[in-house]
Amino acid sequence: MTLAARSLLIPTAVSAALILGACASTSPAEEDAAVQEGSAAQADLVSVSDPWVKAAAADDGMTAAFGILTNEGEAEALIVAASADDVSDMVELHEVVSGDDGNMVMREKDSGFPVPAGSEHELSPGADHIMIMGLTQDLEPGAEVTVTLEFEDGSTHEFTAPVKDFEGANENYDGDHGDSDDDHEGH
Repeated sequence: MTLAARSLLIPTAVSAALILGACASTSPAEEDAAVQEGSAAQADLVSVSDPWVKAAAADDGMTAAFGILTNEGEAEALIVAASADDVSDMVELHEVVSGDDGNMVMREKDSGFPVPAGSEHELSPGADHIMIMGLTQDLEPGAEVTVTLEFEDGSTHEFTAPVKDFEGANENYDGDHGDSDDDHEGH
């Protein structure tokens, strides 16, 4: 092979390698998927501190769980559901708002509980809380309840909350779950 032919082969080989390399690069969609796979699940970024559940008898039918949700992540986490399978048939995310008559009423919060990035969302009596309905057993002070939170991304976080006596949180319930026409009190 002559020197002139070799001179033409080297640039051609380099060009071919660059073209093939460009074809093998990842698309923006593939890069986004790789970033999401490397991101932590929302449940891994949110912790629950000072959790507790209001003591209640199974005959009361319902109670509530409270605590402070803390998001250590760099993006909002959204809690969309909860469960307490050991003590309840139904758990909902609730808020307390002013009713048509001016009294405070609790109702299901369909949009869930957003926990802002690097911040907290408090669950407390008279405000957002986890409503534990259809109690299957008495919840006496000193007992513990395991609650599982489900996040928008499908991840879950389980925490255990002690049961405590509490006289407040007696808002009326603004919802129909096949019980009676009476408002439910005493969650």
